Amino acid sequence: MRCLARHGRPLARCLSSLPLAASPSSPAAVGFIRSSFSTDAAAHPSNKTQVYISRSRDPLLNLSVEHHLLQITPAESTVLILYVNAPSVIFGRNQNPWLEANLPRLAQIASEPGALGWTDGPVQLVRRRSGGGTVFHDAGNVNFSVICPPAAFDRDKHAKMVVRALKSLGRPMTRVNQRHDIVIDVDGLRSPTTATTASSTFKVSGSAYKLTRLRSLHHGTCLLRSPNLSGISGMLRSPAEPFIKARGVDSVRSPVRNLDLDNADFEDAVVEQFRQMYGDFDVRDEFGSETLAVDKIKAGYDELASRSWTYGQTPRFTFCTHPFEDDPRARPELPFDLKIHFEARHGIIEEFSIEGDEAADTQSLVKSSLYDISDWTERLGQIGLGRRDAGDVGSWLNGVLGTSFTKM
Repeated sequence: MRCLARHGRPLARCLSSLPLAASPSSPAAVGFIRSSFSTDAAAHPSNKTQVYISRSRDPLLNLSVEHHLLQITPAESTVLILYVNAPSVIFGRNQNPWLEANLPRLAQIASEPGALGWTDGPVQLVRRRSGGGTVFHDAGNVNFSVICPPAAFDRDKHAKMVVRALKSLGRPMTRVNQRHDIVIDVDGLRSPTTATTASSTFKVSGSAYKLTRLRSLHHGTCLLRSPNLSGISGMLRSPAEPFIKARGVDSVRSPVRNLDLDNADFEDAVVEQFRQMYGDFDVRDEFGSETLAVDKIKAGYDELASRSWTYGQTPRFTFCTHPFEDDPRARPELPFDLKIHFEARHGIIEEFSIEGDEAADTQSLVKSSLYDISDWTERLGQIGLGRRDAGDVGSWLNGVLGTSFTKM
């Protein structure tokens, strides 16, 4: 029996003909489709093919369930997870939030409903456990995740699965490019400068990966009907970028485009392609906030929600208001004459100097948590910087470093 769609669609019509009770360890459990998450079923060695669809829009929950499944599912199993997140900036395990996100913009959206024309509620900032670059999630993006044995892992394998799903939905010009992203080639776009038409390529899906000794994870997002395309670049362009030299992973920005597809149709098509690759499902669950009753999922959720994870996992970086040997880029004009230089690792200041006011006790800033400084004007005044300079420099640092957001 093929029960392929999510609850409320064709799957619901199949439920009445399936067994209503079975122990996860019993033979009758094979092929059993549940409507709620079961750790025992996920971990049972007989369940080689599993599909999960989230009812939650909480990115912390969805990423935590995903991580839990990476840890507990059988070594030879293959698992598909589909979820949609509320508006959120999701950045990689080895990235720098001060570099990857426009923190002042996120703070303004959080504190002023309707700020900047944004009407979709606050935007969360989340560091995921996988590598890769920064992405923006909202209700018009469906995220897919495939967990499989390392021997079966290939960076393009499941991206091509998604492309086949898109082609089945009438998007024949989608493909996987050399960067393992899913793109769409659009013909006949008119150039505003030359008044000619040409083909252009847009990114519709980016991927990230996490590889362990026993399991491999590939997850990505697919732009379907995001209402926020015009605002995504503003979310991801940091005012601190001209001043930061980081040792983490930089995001590669690309033009993006919606595919104009319904979320549920996309989910159904991906589930069908997964079934064609791996056969009928041993487990097909939906999950929501009830999964927080699982201790390990709750622990993972709390870790992702912590400031020490969001900011304290940041690799070493240098912030400098002027060119220096390792970063000779020209800087934007500043509203003050002093030169500020600091280095931080894991969000902790390791070096700090102010050239132009040697009387300031900059050493007292060493070992301070960068993300716990709630007002740079006050802090610079405390180390002996002149009142006017403390005001000018502090106000500027508050804005560039997004202090109004990091102190939330």
